[in-house]
Amino acid sequence: MIHYLSRMAPPFLRSLESGGGSIETLKPQAWRLTIPAGPDRVYRLAQLDDYRGLARDKLHWQPPLTLSLRARASEESLLGTWGFGLWNDPFSLGFKIGGAGRRVPALPNTAWFFFASPPNYLSLRDDLPTRGLLAATFSSPKLPAVLFPLGIPFIPLLFWRPLARLLRSCVRRWIRQSAVQVETSLTAWHTYSIFWESDSVAFGVDGETVPKMEVSPLGPLGLVLWIDNQYAAFTPRGSLAFGTLPNPHRGWLEIADLEINMVHG
Repeated sequence: MIHYLSRMAPPFLRSLESGGGSIETLKPQAWRLTIPAGPDRVYRLAQLDDYRGLARDKLHWQPPLTLSLRARASEESLLGTWGFGLWNDPFSLGFKIGGAGRRVPALPNTAWFFFASPPNYLSLRDDLPTRGLLAATFSSPKLPAVLFPLGIPFIPLLFWRPLARLLRSCVRRWIRQSAVQVETSLTAWHTYSIFWESDSVAFGVDGETVPKMEVSPLGPLGLVLWIDNQYAAFTPRGSLAFGTLPNPHRGWLEIADLEINMVHG
C-alpha cells in the first residue's frame, strides 16, 4: 500500500500566473491565489497544478483516491470561475486563454468543486445546476488524438444554433456528467473532500457527504487549484460563447491543508 500525501505535493505543484494573477504562500500547505481588478479584455489567472509538461497518460492520480483541503473565497459571487480537484486538462490548446498547455484537446474527465458565475453554462444536460459552487464530475471515453484535428474545419458550424442544439444533444451519449449545488457560505472556511472510486465519486463539505455520484471520471487525472475571470457557455438554445469578464474588485481563493491519499493495489 502506497500513500501519496500532501506533504509530497509542493515539489510537484507548479504555479501559473497570467494578467496580474499571483500566488502567495501563506504557510506550509497554505496559499492565496489572487486575481486583480481589471477590464474584460484581459485574462487573469492564478493556478497551482501538478500536470503541466506531462502527457495525459502520465498524470499522477488514479482511483481509489481521497482528496481533502480547506478553502474560502474573498466574495460570494466572484466573476469568472474558481475551484479545486482533478481533471485531464481537456482544452489545452486554447480554451484556457493564457494558461493553455500544448496537448491535443480531449473529452473531459473531472471530479472537482467548481464555482461558476453568470454567464457560465457548462452543462450538456438541462436538469443539472450550472452556476454557483458545484460538486461535479464528467466522464468521457478516450478518443484517438488524430480525430480532433479532423473536426477543426467544422468548428464554425457550432455557431449556427440549430446545428449546435443537435450536437449538444448528441454528445450526451459520449460525455456523461453529474453535478450537485453546494449550499454554503463561500467566504467562510470549509473542509472539502473528494472520494474517487472507479465506479463512483462522493463529495463532502465539513464532513457532510452530498449524494454519491455514479458518473466517475476515467484516470489518470491531474490536480488543479485555480481562480480566473473566464466564462464559457453552451446553452440549451444552442448558444455558444466564451471569453473573459471584468473584475470590479481584487479577488482571491485561499487553500490550506491539502491532502491526497492514493492506494496502489
